Amino acid sequence: MNAWELQLAVGYRWRMVALLFAATTINYLDRSLLGVLAPTLQYDVFHWTDAEFAAISMAFKAAYAIGLLGAGALIDRWGTRLGYLISIAVWSSFGLMHTLIRPSFGWVGFLVARFGLGLGEAGNFPAAIKAVSSWFPAQERALAAGIFNAGANIGAILAPILVALIVQPGGVGWQFVFLVTATFSSIWCVTWWRTYREPEQHSRLTEAELRWIQSDCTSTSARAVTATWRAIMRQPITWNISILRLADFAWWFYLFWGGKFLFDRFGLNIQALALPLITIYLFADAGSIGGGWISSRLIQRGWPTVRARKSVMLGCALLIMPVASVTRLDTKFEVGATFFARLSQTGAVLTPEQRAALNGMQGGSYASARDFSVALDKVSAASPLNAPLKAACIAAARSNRLYWLATFLIAIAAAAHQAWAANMFSLIGDYLPRESVASVAGFSGMVGVLSSIVADILVGRALTQSGVNGYLVVFVCAGMAYLIVLALFHVLAPSMPRCVGMDYQQFS
Repeated sequence: MNAWELQLAVGYRWRMVALLFAATTINYLDRSLLGVLAPTLQYDVFHWTDAEFAAISMAFKAAYAIGLLGAGALIDRWGTRLGYLISIAVWSSFGLMHTLIRPSFGWVGFLVARFGLGLGEAGNFPAAIKAVSSWFPAQERALAAGIFNAGANIGAILAPILVALIVQPGGVGWQFVFLVTATFSSIWCVTWWRTYREPEQHSRLTEAELRWIQSDCTSTSARAVTATWRAIMRQPITWNISILRLADFAWWFYLFWGGKFLFDRFGLNIQALALPLITIYLFADAGSIGGGWISSRLIQRGWPTVRARKSVMLGCALLIMPVASVTRLDTKFEVGATFFARLSQTGAVLTPEQRAALNGMQGGSYASARDFSVALDKVSAASPLNAPLKAACIAAARSNRLYWLATFLIAIAAAAHQAWAANMFSLIGDYLPRESVASVAGFSGMVGVLSSIVADILVGRALTQSGVNGYLVVFVCAGMAYLIVLALFHVLAPSMPRCVGMDYQQFS
């Protein structure tokens, strides 16, 4: 590597990616906190009903969908620097509002705070995608997108860690986690405003790096697009990218329902869930960066840009398909001699009534932890099991540890989704000029959130009607969706000439 290549490899544009990564980490940390705190807030602090908690969760998604529709257009109009700053300022303000809510406010206070949080957070991905399209040529765009998108998984990992460090039993101190994230946001806003400019306006860029950034090209059909809704809606690529986003429901499902599935099917409580969930998001991080790196490498080797993106996305779609078999892993919950031996090893202390109730369950076999939990509640009604004792009974009755295979399959699917997402985000910049990138990213993102809302409704109905077996349909759909939408995109998306770009040797 000569001096020019080294200068480009460590160029100033990678500092922009670091800022985007930090913002995306804060974004997902803020949105994930309620999922971690939900049991404590619902049962110990605010005493919400399930319907009220569902309304709070839906408020965030509804606001996020609405925000995506408007945020992209505003960012295209105001510019990435100001638009991104306003977005994170809004979501951090509503995040801070959580700390002011008291039980006397009821569930409505949280609904308002989550709605505002969703509106503000909607600006993150349109702004980040637009920044990447401005600062990186096609050869590096997917890698840059993969790096900033990896922040989503880091935020999801940090949420349970932050809660465990700050919140005390019974929910004491829960407000402080939102105060910490608001502090992170404030620091980011100051750094962003002082650091970010468009490449052509940035004094810290060398002439060589600016030429490398400007070496990109877009299709001739996309050059005529302007950042007006009429022009954007008339572009086929807007709708074709939105078709790809229909598969987003699977990622939202892993994010909000994955922990619940692992409990319902395998009986993993909040302590046992930590390591599997961290495993899933670490895999997702690797997928996000790896998927972007692979397509960038292919382009540098001379592959046409869109062909490289589609090839990686096809590989991702095939890797995701095995997740459909997750619900077929045969783990039973049985009460017998082994059960009582394992239970005694935990040091659990049973009252005579509880022991008699468990003795009455001997010989029983249950297909899921959820079914076994219901049975435990029935037989111990006279002397209820507390939460730790119930968790010990579920763990003692579990016939195997196939939940690790389920975790692995979900982790592979999550990693492939993030690799898919890095290339999908990059396609927007490949097809469209800067003036339209955030608008199309916002509109297509809204389609993805709407698909998630529909999926939530269908998942709820499936679980109500079929119990744990209802997860089967969800995982089958999640496994097949990517291949279907990619096939539609391949048929419908307009062709695009090969984007040659500049070679490193041109700078020496």
